[in-house]
Amino acid sequence: MAVHLAHATHIPFENLDILLGQPIRLDLESLQTKLVTRRGGYCFEQNILMAAALETLGFSLTRLAARVRYGTERILPRTHMALLVHFDAIDWLADVGFGAEGLLLPVPFRPGVEARQFAWTYRILDEEGVWTLQSLRGGKWTSLYAFSLEPQLPIDYEVANYYVSTHPESRFVKTLTVQRVAPEARRLLVNREYIVDDGKTTDRRTIASDEEILRLINEVFGLHLPLDTRFRIPTEPWPQ
Repeated sequence: MAVHLAHATHIPFENLDILLGQPIRLDLESLQTKLVTRRGGYCFEQNILMAAALETLGFSLTRLAARVRYGTERILPRTHMALLVHFDAIDWLADVGFGAEGLLLPVPFRPGVEARQFAWTYRILDEEGVWTLQSLRGGKWTSLYAFSLEPQLPIDYEVANYYVSTHPESRFVKTLTVQRVAPEARRLLVNREYIVDDGKTTDRRTIASDEEILRLINEVFGLHLPLDTRFRIPTEPWPQ
């Protein structure tokens, strides 16, 4: 689905407004103003905008909520948004809001079927009615998130978004991240670590100065922040 790939590769994943003390608004007008013209966002912002675009194009879809499993052994709340798109008698899992481990293209909603996307491979498992999206890295399947098929309403995302953007134990309160994906490589800035992952090798380097962090945000990730912007850089590591 071309619109999915275009969105995933052109609108960065980022949580910078949380660290700037700005609220995360989920109404469509705010999302269009922010994501289309100047910035990126995280799952609720990204997938609410994608859902609206798909419905405008005539697609039928179900909005879902998922528990993130990536990088944790704990049971987390349902704080991730994904979409089940119904097209031509086939259901597809679509998700432009999971950051650098996430999908570039929709995957068929067929348990156990492997879906190759450039250098990355995904599958969906059925765990007795709980569905899990996994990615294949280094010959090992890693669970990204788990979800049921219960449709979600806008208020469900408002509650989850408030937790994600304000709770002191939220990953997005404890970690600065900007991420951008492309078919050839995925680029991540996590606190002061800059990571380039091409699906085979991963290069990492530490960014010492606030000025270089801002340069990366603006030039590499394509965001538009004033040159005097400064962040409170947290120290919590992002899941590996």
